[in-house]
Order: sequence, then structure tokens, then C-alpha cells
Amino acid sequence: MNRLPALPAHPDELAAAVLGSGLLQELSYGLGGPFHFLLPERFDANLAGFQAVLAEACVGGRVYYAKKANKATVFVERCALAGAGVDVAGHGELAEALAAGVRGEHLMVTGPAKADRLLRVAALHGALIAVDAPDELDRLLALELPCPARVLLRRHPDFQPHSRFGLDAVQLDEALRRCVEAGDRVRMEGFSFHLSGYEVRPRADLAGELVELCLKARVLGLQADRISIGGGFAVDYVPAEAWEAFLAGQGPEHYHGGRAFTARDFYPYHSPVAGPDVLRSILAARPGGSGPILAARLRAAGVALLLEPGRALLDRAGSSVFRVQGVKDRRDGYGIVTVDGTSLSLSEQWFDSEYLPEPVLLPADHGLDDGGPYAACVGGASCLDSDLLTRRKISFPVRPRPGDLLIYPNTAGYQMDSNESPFHELPLPPKVVLDRDGERLRWRLDR
Repeated sequence: MNRLPALPAHPDELAAAVLGSGLLQELSYGLGGPFHFLLPERFDANLAGFQAVLAEACVGGRVYYAKKANKATVFVERCALAGAGVDVAGHGELAEALAAGVRGEHLMVTGPAKADRLLRVAALHGALIAVDAPDELDRLLALELPCPARVLLRRHPDFQPHSRFGLDAVQLDEALRRCVEAGDRVRMEGFSFHLSGYEVRPRADLAGELVELCLKARVLGLQADRISIGGGFAVDYVPAEAWEAFLAGQGPEHYHGGRAFTARDFYPYHSPVAGPDVLRSILAARPGGSGPILAARLRAAGVALLLEPGRALLDRAGSSVFRVQGVKDRRDGYGIVTVDGTSLSLSEQWFDSEYLPEPVLLPADHGLDDGGPYAACVGGASCLDSDLLTRRKISFPVRPRPGDLLIYPNTAGYQMDSNESPFHELPLPPKVVLDRDGERLRWRLDR
């Protein structure tokens, strides 16, 4: 077989310390199955990075963690302690955020066609509600509430005409009129948008438009002093050279079953501008290509900037651990490693794509050497032929053995639990929180 393209994740000192501690083997034995480990200190650092960018630009605002990116409670608890916000899309997420200590006024409720129950509870707790459609505003205004409902009006992006989110220009004008007529039943605090993709320029351009909409709304007597630019802050998983070499070299022969992928089928696992640096670039951009930069426009207009990162707050904040159950050699030059979980724990596979940062093999006995590299894909423990955690043929340093561990790196953002299911009555992998006490690693189960 030709040399297999490799795509290891960025070196990570903390993750390497966890792998070398012996703790993962003990947890695998004690828990009796696959699990995810979480590193809340990384979440804290990522959150602080976004907050620092707002501070250095002298722009008021708030970071809202997009809770849909990971169901773990620990990250919501970290938001509560840091005074950050949480972006929720349903009643269950809202209730969990409140239970974790997040104040109601620090919640933003997004998502389309919110149920009346969600609208009522959100308004009663003082959460900020992103109104997505005219009928949603009608239903909100029809509720009998003892307090004004705090709302943002979500703008539909003209340059993404197929987006199902937001109000077009005509609907937006009508919504503003309804807010004015509603008087003290509603507090219209500004505008928001939802964009697909990870490009800086569209976000800066649309943010500039929202600033102008705030000024227009104030003429009508509305508060309109904040905008939300949503999420879409890219994460840099792998080095540039490895990513470029992988894309240039990968082909159907490198995947089980000869599956063909193009670069457009994959998440952009390398991004030269990622995380808080994306926010820095947005603030430094000139909306429309001319005039003051966005940060200056926000300051001049007295408009606060809200953002809703999910994946970017979870960068390097956790990984997924599976135990090898068996290895099957094939006659065509590679093997299939079967682990004690399913691909339902790696969401990218169920979007007809592939999670590309490759797993790390942690042998149960480091003294064994089975003759050098061994090429294999990774299958799950279900009876589905399509249940593959990794279709790509990985060049493992040695032939895996039952009892070895495979650690998929940096899976906290959307990979761990977006599509997990107790298929075959297999239990969902638990989440283990790892805290550092000096040089000592301590663990606890996430609630």
C-alpha cells in the first residue's frame, strides 16, 4: 500500500500529560467502556481569550457559550463563575443553565420557532430572545407577562438566500413597528444574525449593517444598543503543512470501501486565523470595505457586541477514549480495529464526512512491538456495516491489541454528543472532568 497521509492534531502538552499519567487506563477499567474526558481549564482560557479581545478593542459586549456544542454541565458552570453568558435553544438547555448558576439576564435564547413555553420562561427570567420570524414575535407579544420581554430581531442575510433563519427587510420593518406599538411589553435591545461558514468579511459587513439598524431603531424610540454576530469562529486542529499535504495526497484508496472525498466535504481542520483571533479580525475589518473599522463604529454608536462561540470555546477542552475489542486482518493490506463504542459518538461521520484528526494509540503494554506500522480503519461495535469511527486507513505505530486505548483528540466541540445514541442498548459514554491539583490529576464525573 502507498504511504498513508497522516493528520495528527497539534501537539498538546496538557493532553500529553493526561495520556502519560496512566489515569486513562484506570478509568477505562473502572467505567467498563468508552468515555470522554474534559479539561475545564482549557475552556476557561479560551473564554478569557475572547473577553480579552473585546477589552483590548475597548468594545463593550458579552460572550455567550453556545451550549449545543457540548452537553456537559461543567462548561456551563464555568460560564456562571466567569460571568459569561450561555446561548440556549430549548427549554431543557435553559433549565440546565439556570440550575448551573447562570443568571437569567445572561442567557440568550436562539433557534427557530420557539415554543410558547420557552418564550414565557425565558422572558420571566430576563433572558435575551432572538426573534427569528414574524409569528414568533406575535406569539411573544400575546403572552401575558408581568415584565417586558427582552428581544433581538434576527436579520436574514441577503448573501445567503437559502438560509432559513431571520427576517428579511420588509419583515424587519414590520417587526420594528410592532415593537414600537407594544410599548413596555417588549424591550427591543438590538439585532442579530446567523451565518453559515467561517469567513471574516461577511460577518464584519453584516455587523456594520446591524449597527446602522440600531441607529435607525433608536429614531423610533427603541433601545437598540447591542448586536449579536453569532458563532462561526474557526478552530485550528492540525498544522498547516500537514493539512495541505493531506488534502493534496488523499484519495479513495486511503478509505475503507474506496470512499471518495473532496476538500469541500471536510470541516477546515486547519485555519490560519482561529478562535479569538477571528474576533480580532472581525473588529479590525472595515464593513463594506471602507470607512472606520467595526470596533470604531461600535464605540461611536454606543453599541455592544455579543457573540456565541461554541466549538472555539471548547478547543482542546476534551477528548474521546475507546478501548480496542478486536483487530481483523484483511487480505487487501489493511485491518479493521473494532472498539467498544460506536461512531454515534463522533458526529462528523453522521454528517457523511470524516473526523480527520487521527486517534492516538495507547498500548496496554508499552513493551510489546508487533513489527512496526499497521494500517487500519476503525469500526464500531454495532451490527451496521456503516458504523465506522474512522473510514480512513490510519498508520498505527504497532498493530493494536485488545485492551489498548484509542484516544480521539480535541473532540469536545460538537463531536462528543451531538448524535450519541444508546444503540444496541450500549450505554452512552460518560464524561469525566479532569482537574489539576498542582501536578496531580483528579477526576470526577460530570453531572
